[in-house]
Amino acid sequence: QRPQAAPPAPQSQPPGQPPQAAARPYKPLAVTEPKPFADAGWAAFRKRLEEVAGRKDRNALAALVAPQGFFWMRDDGDAADKRKSGIDNLATAIGLSNQDGSGWELLADFASDETAIPFPDRPGVVCSPAGPQFNAQELEKLAQATQTDIGDWGYTVEAGVEVRAAARANAPVIEKLGVHFVRVLEDTSPNAAADFIRIVTPSGKVGFIASDAIVPLGSDQLCYGKDPSGAWKITGFLGGQ
Repeated sequence: QRPQAAPPAPQSQPPGQPPQAAARPYKPLAVTEPKPFADAGWAAFRKRLEEVAGRKDRNALAALVAPQGFFWMRDDGDAADKRKSGIDNLATAIGLSNQDGSGWELLADFASDETAIPFPDRPGVVCSPAGPQFNAQELEKLAQATQTDIGDWGYTVEAGVEVRAAARANAPVIEKLGVHFVRVLEDTSPNAAADFIRIVTPSGKVGFIASDAIVPLGSDQLCYGKDPSGAWKITGFLGGQ
């Protein structure tokens, strides 16, 4: 299971700006899911992390986080407070103190993901989940052809996603999707359903898919590295508010 970031949200139109581009057919751009990161030690570490997250055990979690040097990279730079410990920075970054337990759920989702890619800015560090493989130039062309922004697109993670005529689980299925990019439409209706996302299919039809069936580009990532003894630790976080 991949960490569930918020589904892609198309840019809302400021007053006086033209409305979002009309729905039109487009050529599906395929994505390839990343392969698992092959490291037995990291797999064992993630298993321990998932158990700790399930218990909501902050003391046990602290032992799995690098005590110093934790980084929290956002669009405006490193937001980590270097005066604080790694566990304190991690807790702030992912919201461990949220009353609804969403921070611990997010941590468990990260721990369950078996994909990771190297973080170029920090040798020896990998970040998870790894993003999909796709042709970035073709995505830019797709956005231009449909008069949309790249932020208006997400991708499905499995074939056979059902597109329904309305935002209801029992609504008729009008199309099924493969594993590719999908255009997301802003749903401004007063009764918009949180469990469904309004999309345009490659054939140009407007319909609805389950919100957890589509993933945005640039999802948050948890980063890991080895300490001097060779033990895996959580070393940083990419994303967040």
